[in-house]
Amino acid sequence: MKRILLFTLFIPFVGGSGFARATTSSEMTLADVRTGKWPISLEKWSGHRDTSFVLLFRDQGVMMEEVMDTLPFKDLRQLRYLDSAFSMLKNDGDIANFDRFSVKRTTTRIYGTSYLLRYQEGATEFKQPEVAILRGTIKKL
Repeated sequence: MKRILLFTLFIPFVGGSGFARATTSSEMTLADVRTGKWPISLEKWSGHRDTSFVLLFRDQGVMMEEVMDTLPFKDLRQLRYLDSAFSMLKNDGDIANFDRFSVKRTTTRIYGTSYLLRYQEGATEFKQPEVAILRGTIKKL
């Protein structure tokens, strides 16, 4: 009788499903910087132990297909580097280079100030109001 009782206690360990860890991950959109044909959004991804941030954007270098690129930021400190890049670019033609991406400021008479973000093979352009939305969202974190 004792053997049967001990055996039933160890079945969950032998089967492997007795104490399975539930890994919950969640994605939360912090800001839809731009919607429509060329979307840009900032998301917060929370996992079991860490929280990371990603900037999702449609690659403007590919016109015939919809190619979405994901620029990951390992933590809030790295995301704030993007905010500092936008604040440091004061003159036309200034470039902020980072390990994985770069941001360049351009100004035209017709379109005003814009910023070109390049990541790996992809690129997208931010207008000044979109940069204000993104920077405001980063500062609230």
